[in-house]
Amino acid sequence: MHNKARRAFMGQALAGVAGVGAVASLVAMKKTWDPLPSALSAGFTTIDLNSAEAGKLNVVKWRGKPVFILKHTEDLKKNEVRDIIVGSDRFTIVIGLCTHLGCIPSWNPGVKQFKCACHGGEFDSSGVQEFGPPPRPLDIPPFNVKGTDLVLGEEGEQYKKILASTLVS
Repeated sequence: MHNKARRAFMGQALAGVAGVGAVASLVAMKKTWDPLPSALSAGFTTIDLNSAEAGKLNVVKWRGKPVFILKHTEDLKKNEVRDIIVGSDRFTIVIGLCTHLGCIPSWNPGVKQFKCACHGGEFDSSGVQEFGPPPRPLDIPPFNVKGTDLVLGEEGEQYKKILASTLVS
């Protein structure tokens, strides 16, 4: 009789351990199916443009790429097609990757242009290529302006207008 009770206990213990293992495996499988928090947050990035200083380049990371945000000063030339207007301020919002080979250009406030050190590409303050091998202006990420907030990854009216203007020209 003692052996039967011991066998029953061992069977219940084995079933308990197997059950816990099965639940742990299911939880682990579900975690691998869920997208990572970094992937979920990479879709939209909100930036408050009130804190931007005129003439100073701000760089934010969006979907693993640098995005340049430059609040224009009075002496920067205006680009009616590419400039983003928020209230009474003008901004340049571009993906900070050279359109030639994907290098990251630097902002030179002295000459008011972006310069790519790899192959000498130069872009004006609105991201339009001026010199060198880049085949087109710096890309503009999809954006939407909500008050003084800029939402990257969302296609707003200003973005659609810029996109339509650049496709026509």
